[in-house]
Order: sequence, then structure tokens, then C-alpha cells
Amino acid sequence: MSGTYNLFLVALSLLVAMLASYTTLDLAARIRVLETAGLRRFFWLLGGASAMGTGIWSMHFIGMLALRMPMEMGYDVRITVLSLVVAILSSGFALHIVTSSELSRRRLIVGGIMMGLGIAAMHYTGMAAMRMQLAITYTLWLFVASIGIAIAASWAALWIAFTLRDSTQHHVLIKRFGAALVMGLAIAGMHYTGMSAAIFRAGAVGRNANSVNGNLLACVVTVTTLFIMGVTLIISMLDTRFDERTLQMTDSLEKANKQLLSLATEDTLTGIPNRNAFMEHAESAITRCQQSKRPFTIMFMDMDGFKTINDSLGHSSGDKLLQAFSRHLIRSVRRDDVVARLGGDEFVMLLDGMGERDAIERIARSVLARMQEDFCIDGVPLRVTASIGIASYPKDGETVEALLKGADLAMYEAKHKGRNTYRFFEATMSEAAARTLQIYRDLGVAHERGEISLVFQPKFGMGRELVGAEALMRWRHPEMGDIPPLEFIAVAELTGQIMQISDWTIREVCRQVKQWDAAGLAPVKIAINLSPEQLRQPDFVEHVQAILVGWAVRPERIMFEITETMAMQDAEIVAGVIHRFQDVGFDIAIDDFGTGYSSMAYLQQFRVKQLKIDRFFTSGLDDEGVEGETIVSKIIELAHSLGMVVVAEGVETSSQFNKLKELDCDEIQGYLMARPLKPRDFEEFVRGQTRSPDKAGAKEAVLPSFGSAVKTQGLLA
Repeated sequence: MSGTYNLFLVALSLLVAMLASYTTLDLAARIRVLETAGLRRFFWLLGGASAMGTGIWSMHFIGMLALRMPMEMGYDVRITVLSLVVAILSSGFALHIVTSSELSRRRLIVGGIMMGLGIAAMHYTGMAAMRMQLAITYTLWLFVASIGIAIAASWAALWIAFTLRDSTQHHVLIKRFGAALVMGLAIAGMHYTGMSAAIFRAGAVGRNANSVNGNLLACVVTVTTLFIMGVTLIISMLDTRFDERTLQMTDSLEKANKQLLSLATEDTLTGIPNRNAFMEHAESAITRCQQSKRPFTIMFMDMDGFKTINDSLGHSSGDKLLQAFSRHLIRSVRRDDVVARLGGDEFVMLLDGMGERDAIERIARSVLARMQEDFCIDGVPLRVTASIGIASYPKDGETVEALLKGADLAMYEAKHKGRNTYRFFEATMSEAAARTLQIYRDLGVAHERGEISLVFQPKFGMGRELVGAEALMRWRHPEMGDIPPLEFIAVAELTGQIMQISDWTIREVCRQVKQWDAAGLAPVKIAINLSPEQLRQPDFVEHVQAILVGWAVRPERIMFEITETMAMQDAEIVAGVIHRFQDVGFDIAIDDFGTGYSSMAYLQQFRVKQLKIDRFFTSGLDDEGVEGETIVSKIIELAHSLGMVVVAEGVETSSQFNKLKELDCDEIQGYLMARPLKPRDFEEFVRGQTRSPDKAGAKEAVLPSFGSAVKTQGLLA
């Protein structure tokens, strides 16, 4: 007995087979992701096996529906259900194989055979469910061929599914559609080969008693299968989307944690460990040293004059210099050593397991040698030096804080000894060094905290009239009290901080001048001391001019004072700076004259406005001998011959004043006339001068009474 096929239903069965194959591949990828997820993976494996088995099983019955026989077909319910179970079990075995960590050739062969036999068993069990009066027989070679096709199709399905799981997301959909087409054709080929092997005897009659009608069963199976496949795919896609979103959130959280960890342990500018990370490394080194008795060494260093470079070239160039400096340090040490930035231009190195002085010195010299290479920052070649302090555990301290403090003191000692060198910590570096170090540390922020202020010491003509004032800095430290200017200015010049505080001084003088002008005070010329570091800056005059323009203060209101020693050390450079200052309208004075190594040629070349006699020679006027008076007389004659105004500093007694007047000195400055005054007191003093109707007499009357008032206020010299 032969039948015919409904081509529409054949096509539908093929579509169901491909849909089942696609769903299987999608679920295989889904389960592969959940390989270590335990119970969740098991449920997805169970659901995938059910979906795949149902798909293959439904394809079988749609194919049966496509066959038109000259009799009514019926199916045994129990055997039909058994065929479904066989399909699900074989599908579960297949999914287990393709979602394993590796697929060897042996496993592929065994898995293909088992899955192929399972599909064949499902097919022929389903055929056995057909209730026929005469039993169905099979053509042997077609029967064997159908089983062979099932095994070959299973091998192909396993290999394709295993290969696809390593594909990129960009190509996986295209490959999955192609694989589903191949698998669907293979499954359908096995089914229709098996159907061709079936022999229905003539006169066979289908039995419907206690069986399910084939048409009804096929319709129900088709609808149910399509529904199950669709729901399975939707759930898989939603779960995949959920996992992707979860993965994205997890990645974002990990990135955020890494960024937080980086911020906590890395210096954002240079990328090397920061202070916190270094402290942890040092604590770990102490623990290791206590166990292994191996010492380690800390090198503390900073760049000499970095603040000057940073202020003159800008913070961007300063940052690039710090980055280049950190790279030099990294190249100078071993792989296991630690290089960290504590802040600003302060760096520290931890040399693990190193305590021998010779080995430490070799590394210190290597660092200094690398500094001899020019740093090229924004096209500007810079020669940078460093000062290094060295402390070793446990000899120089048993805590990280003690080691850092010792290395810091040694570094400052190296800076004090001429820079571009290194020093080992010694116990003698104690109180004096600690005080100097604290001044160095706090000076950089003293003006920001309002600890530094200006006072103004008046200058007078020999008729006791006010002719100007000198701006002087005062620093009241919250812990150390009043720090003498000579002490903190010397530290500032040594460390390069003088540029920062001198800039602040110029701006503060301009601010005070504008405030006095707004209050209607008579104009007074203010003198400001300059440092050698400022004069070495190539655009310093333009920088100062820009400050005055910003405050709308005329150059005629400001005079700059340069010490004689400073002028003679770099006479050519100083002469050029003086002339540029004079060209834009500033007056220049030579301060502390007589203490250096003056040259008539340079004095004539400078063409300064004033010459200030050092207080050492002024105090000598009280001596009984004539030597002091002779020296002062010659200085005054020299200055007058060069067209300079002579100012005597440190005038404290009436006898000094009288002798200076006899020697034809032009101006004086000292405690005899007035101590340095706070801005408000100076304003009142100037007002007292201008209120007097009798100029000379008023000055004679005002000054003594004001001097006594100043003494009761306890102003610092």
C-alpha cells in the first residue's frame, strides 16, 4: 500500500525541524554561559531538552500528517508519550555534550551515536504507536540508512553547536541560522528516509479504538510546539538581555571599584603609587624585615628649584616635568623596588632588602646622574637637580613615620649643603634641622592661611619729613610663634619658595596702595626687596609690570631693592634687569651696601636711584674712633658722585642721626624715627604728617609722640 505527501505539510515539518534546531542552538549557548551556575544551569538544561525533544517529536507527527494513506490513522497514547520521552532524553544528552567545557573526538563519536540512536528510537517508537490491523514492515537498507542519517545528523549538530559557542556576537546569528538549516534538513531527511523504509501491506486497516486521531494529534502538536518554541526563545532572549544588563552593571561596578582603588593607591598625575600606597608598602616591608632580618632603605627626594620652574613656565609644564622625573626614578631602581610620589615635587623610593651603604650610594648616584640629562618640556630644555635624603630600617627608625622623618631631615641637609647631592640620616640632625624643616613645610601655605603679613617701615629725609617706606614681611606661626624674617627668608631662598612669597608681597603691596589711595592718603613710594631667584627669571620685569597693571598702580609708586651681594654675584644679569625696570618707570636701590665686593664700574653701570648704607656701618658712628665715620663719609661721597641718593639704615640714636646729617646723608631709616608699622598704623601715621600746618615743626612734634605709641604696641622689628 502506498500513499502521497502534502507538500505544504512537508514544508511545515521542515520549518518546525529548523525552528527546533535554532532553539536548541540558542539554548546551548545560554546553558554554556551558565556552566558554573549550579541549579540554574540544571533547569535551563531540562527546559532545553524538553523544547528540543518536543520540536523533533512534533516534526515527526507533522510529517506523518503529511502522508495521505487510503485509510484513517490512529495512535496509541502510551506509546506516543513514550516516543516523546525518548526524544527529550536524547535531546538532553545532546545538550549536555555540547555545553561541556571541551568536545574531544571520542566524545563526539560516542555522543553522535547515542543521539542518533535516540532520534531513530523516537521515530520508530512513534511509528509503532500507529494502530494497524496488519503490522508495518521495513526495507532493511532504508531502515539502516535512516539510522545512519540520524547519527550523521547528530554528529553535525553536536559539532556545529560546539563550534558556534566561541563565535563573536557579530557573526553568531548568521552562523546559527545556517546551522539550524543544516540540522533541520538532516532531521527531516532521517524522518522521510525512515518513512520510505516503512511497508504498509495491502488491506491494512487503521484502528481508532483507544487511540488518538492522527489529524487531531498533528494539529494539536503543531500549535503546541510552535507555542513552546516561541515562548522558549522569548524567555531565552529576555534572560540573555537580563544577563547582559547584569554583566554591564557588574563591569561598570568593577570599573568603578578599580577607579576608586586607583584613586586610593595611585598618583593621578604620574601613575606611580601615592602616599597611601607607599605607607602600605613600607608597613609590609617592616613586617618582612622582622621575619627575615633583611633591612630596607627609604630615599626621600625633591627637585631643587621646582617651584621656580613651575611659576615661570606654568603648571602644565610643571606637571610634565614631574611625570618625566618619575620616569627617571623608575629607571634608576630595581623591579621590586617602589617609587612613589608623596605630593608636590616630593618623591620617595623604597629599596627592599638593601642596607649596605655602598649599594645605596650607587643608586643615589645613579639617580643624580640621570638628572644631568636635559628634560625637554614643551620645547624648552631644562636642567634639573635633586636633593636626596636616606634612612634605613631598623638603624634609623622602627616605624614608617620615623623613617620618613629621618629621610626628610637628611634630604633637607643635602639641600642645605649645596643641592644636587645626597645625605644619610644622622642623629645630629635633630632640633635645628627639624625646625628648619617645619619652616620649609609650612612656608608654602603660610600666606594662604593668613599667617604672613606686611609691615611698613617709614623712611625720612634729614628734615624728619616722610619720604617713603619699606615693605617687610612678618610670619606668626601657630606653633612656633613669630619667626624672624632672616630665618624664613633664608629657607625660602634655599628651597625656591621665595618666588611664591615674593609674588604675594608685590600683590599685597599693590592692594594696600590702592586701599590707601581710596582712603585719600597722600601718595607714598613703597620699597620691596627682590631675591636672586626672581632676577634670574627671563620675563620677571614683564611679570611685575602685569601685576601692577592689574591693580592699576603706576610704577612710580614702587621701588625695588637689590642687595649688594646679589648684584655683584650676577652683575651682568642684574644690570640688564635693572635697566629693564628703569625703562618701564621703576626706581632701583642697592641695599646693604658695604657688605659685599663692590665695583665702581658696576655701580656706574647700574645707574640705580638709591644706595642704602648697611646698619653695620651706621652703628659704627657711635664708636669713639673715626674709622666708622670715615667709611660712611666715603660711601656718601661715592654715591653722590654717581648721582645716587644715600639712605642710612638702622639709625637708632640721636648721635648717629646728627653725624649722618653732618656727613650730608640724604635719608634715614631706623627705630629712632619709627619702627615697622602695621598697615592701619602706617595710614594713621601718614595722616598725622599731612594734618600738620607747620611742616617742619609738626614733624618734630609728631614723631616723638608716635614713637612712644609704637613702643607700647610692641611691634616687631
